Amino acid sequence: LYLNEVVLGTAFGVVIGPYAGNIFDPRSWSSSEGSQNITLEVMRIVLATGLFAIGIELPNNYMWKHAKSLSAMVIPTMAAGWLIIGGILRALFPRLNYVSCLAIAACLTPTDPIICAAIVGGKFAVKHVPVNLRRILSAESAANDGLAYPFLSISIYLTVESSKKVAFGKWFLVGWLYQVILGVVLGIVMGFVFSHLFQLSKRKGFIDRESYVAQYIAMSFLTVGVARTIGSDDLLAAFAAGIAMSWDGHFNEQIEGEIFASVIDLVLNCACFIYIGAWLPFKDFNMPSLGIEPWRLIVLLISVALLRRIPPMMLLYKWIPEISSWQEALFSGHFVGAVFISTLALSELATPHNPPQNQEDLLALYIQPVVAFVVLGSIIIHGLSIPFFSFGKGVHGRTLSLSATLNGTGTVPDWVFWARSASPVTAVMTSSSEQGDIERNLGVDPDISAVSSARPSPRLGISILPLQRQSSDHNSVSDLFSVIPTANDLPRMRTLLKIRPISSHRESGLHNDASAGFLGELRRDSE
Repeated sequence: LYLNEVVLGTAFGVVIGPYAGNIFDPRSWSSSEGSQNITLEVMRIVLATGLFAIGIELPNNYMWKHAKSLSAMVIPTMAAGWLIIGGILRALFPRLNYVSCLAIAACLTPTDPIICAAIVGGKFAVKHVPVNLRRILSAESAANDGLAYPFLSISIYLTVESSKKVAFGKWFLVGWLYQVILGVVLGIVMGFVFSHLFQLSKRKGFIDRESYVAQYIAMSFLTVGVARTIGSDDLLAAFAAGIAMSWDGHFNEQIEGEIFASVIDLVLNCACFIYIGAWLPFKDFNMPSLGIEPWRLIVLLISVALLRRIPPMMLLYKWIPEISSWQEALFSGHFVGAVFISTLALSELATPHNPPQNQEDLLALYIQPVVAFVVLGSIIIHGLSIPFFSFGKGVHGRTLSLSATLNGTGTVPDWVFWARSASPVTAVMTSSSEQGDIERNLGVDPDISAVSSARPSPRLGISILPLQRQSSDHNSVSDLFSVIPTANDLPRMRTLLKIRPISSHRESGLHNDASAGFLGELRRDSE
């Protein structure tokens, strides 16, 4: 069913939380204000680690090469969704004015990078979602999570400040210059400085490979700590630090093949969503005295899912090369939800009176139940979307048709599918240009639609049936072309192995000794 840690962790948190098993209750650890601070810091650590990981794992210079696409995805999509959801909130909750609605809409504007990473990094995405789309979604979710603060701050300042001039002045000086710009600059400087420091230490023999893996986690904590101390945007700083650390590829080379940091990241994500499941305020989803009722929240959830990102993405995808069809635009537009920014908003507001006496009190009472319900709905949507897609035609229509028998069993060798990198076929190729080079070196006509071997290899025991190249609904990635080698293919495989060295684990996605041994055996035979 392709269920991920987001759904399972949240469900487990609900089961052991105060509304079911009553084993784990984060809200009972402190007063209301103290509980909010705990939630804020838990979300901060998990998000910062995830954002730093996204920055590290993106290819070299990715943000610079794809700046145009990211600008088209982040800025217009966030602005349009912010205004649309603000209007919907105003219609559903008439006691709130439009500025207060925009403050809540700002909490629903960013795409949660943890949820996004769990979706685009899952088994279904590896099989069906093009590598370019997965990378651009990861980068966009990281960027817009940090850029949500200016949308929130202008709404908060307009609510709590008596003068609009003062509100806009603080928004520009604090919200943009001090929070966003300084946070990005701080992250970039720290990333580059420590990247060069690591390289110098490596040359001097002061650190080894394991030290790099430890710094994967330590650097994200250090960046967040420094940014938080000076009061700038710590999430953007962590993302920028990760990008700068991996800018020249040295850091990636040192940690490739290591799973420790990924395991830590997964553990943090699981713990975070268990916490969210136990934290969800189910009793606050029905407060008729304030105008918060389940039917209003359900209508809001449906409106957010359908109108926040999907219409802008459908309009803009033609200007985004990484999204090449309306199906991919639809898939890219269904991500919603963020807990951190709503808790941050509460920390900026005074403790509300109940019954509320002004818009600031109303905003403080509305913001968490509304955002929490949308987050819960978002998790359910994500939990059902991947099984839904898995039973359908697929996101982009490109399929792998591979008929082969191994010793007559009808199974394909496991090493064919052990690729864990970005592309579903990275064990063979990752780009259309490289595919063309390989086909020319192998002497294969690029226009053929089927490839078959002359005879099976008795030593390898692999019998090859025709490998059909399927038509593609779009040109976002190269057509699938995969050949399982036989004895007659060994001379040509030697050329392929020169193009794709075994040592390049990050590009080829080979993470198993069996695959390396198999290809090494091919090399020896070809020589």
